Amino acid sequence: MEKEKDVIEINVVDLCLYMLRRWWVYLLVMVGTLAVGLAICVLMITPKYESTTKVFILTQQNNGSLAYSDMQISGQLTKNYEQLIVTRDVLETVIRKCALEDDYEELLDRVKVENITDTYIISITVEDTSPAKAQEIANCIRDTAADHIKNVTDVEAVNMAETANLPKEPSSPSVKLWALLSAAAGFMIVFITHIILFLSDDTIKSEADIQKYLGLPTLVAIPKADMELPGKFLGRQDGSSRENIAGAHKTGVHAPATSTKRR
Repeated sequence: MEKEKDVIEINVVDLCLYMLRRWWVYLLVMVGTLAVGLAICVLMITPKYESTTKVFILTQQNNGSLAYSDMQISGQLTKNYEQLIVTRDVLETVIRKCALEDDYEELLDRVKVENITDTYIISITVEDTSPAKAQEIANCIRDTAADHIKNVTDVEAVNMAETANLPKEPSSPSVKLWALLSAAAGFMIVFITHIILFLSDDTIKSEADIQKYLGLPTLVAIPKADMELPGKFLGRQDGSSRENIAGAHKTGVHAPATSTKRR
């Protein structure tokens, strides 16, 4: 029996109504967190830009003709070409040519090389705080890597499929994503707070609560009286008379001084 008493029952309907009556709290907090999130995104985070260039690498036979076996060999070597593009020799050469302050590891973190699915094309993407610098580094990596691949492998040519673009809009941070996450954070803060307040509130609020939590029938309900000014009652502004007030005092009925607890 003691274990059953320790179980907390949550009335989902009451909880939903409790939250719906306080909808304005959700609105205010979400607007506040949205404003803070956008301020951080716009004013405190440095925007970054991405520039992408693409190369086409295909091994051909000595006679210059393209056979099906060449396509298979090129597909198998694509992963090798990806690794050759980001080798230390290539990136350190790019650092010198572009006069970068980055070391090898820092530049490697800003470079993304991947093979486009079902193709023999490799894309090289560079991230930088300057759009023009991102474009310059991407083109330099492409040209330097092409020479390095030709020196290491039997590939005679690395063809440029697409030159690096000049980005016009930042790739990060995303204003829409920050706005969504900020509003969601505000909603969750209020939602969790309301659940805690709802579960910790054990006061009796209605006749149904008395029957539910105390198991006692309700014999008399005392309405809430307006106690601002006694003159209201004496002047009959609320429709009551002196006789009714005196009768209430004679019966000795008084409102409880403290609220009844559920537990």
